[in-house]
Amino acid sequence: MRTTLLLALAAIFTAMTTTSTFAADAADHAGKKLYHVVSFKLKADAPKERITAVEQAFVALKGKIPSIQTLTWGINNSGEKKDKGFTHTFIITFKDEAGRAEYLPHPDHKAFGGTLKGIIDDVMVIDFWGE
Repeated sequence: MRTTLLLALAAIFTAMTTTSTFAADAADHAGKKLYHVVSFKLKADAPKERITAVEQAFVALKGKIPSIQTLTWGINNSGEKKDKGFTHTFIITFKDEAGRAEYLPHPDHKAFGGTLKGIIDDVMVIDFWGE
């Protein structure tokens, strides 16, 4: 009987703290956007035409995946020499995590991955909530 009571109390506590955490997370993100930052390190011998195709294919995702709010990108031009070989960065914003959840498995996003075959050395992805 005592074990059952303890398990019930533990379940109630877990539900209360989980609900509070979700509510706090939603409040923390009010008025913010979810940023999805993708950086590529392409192989040194990647043909320019293939690189251009990757750039165009990534940019085209904005018109294919409705949850993408904004998409901007560029090629590294920092003089600090701390890029570790990463050359291209693409920044996408989503309204919420549901938008990102739609984007990640989307067939057009998956198809984009095919444009990188044979020319990608590394990829880095960072997501964060921002103003």
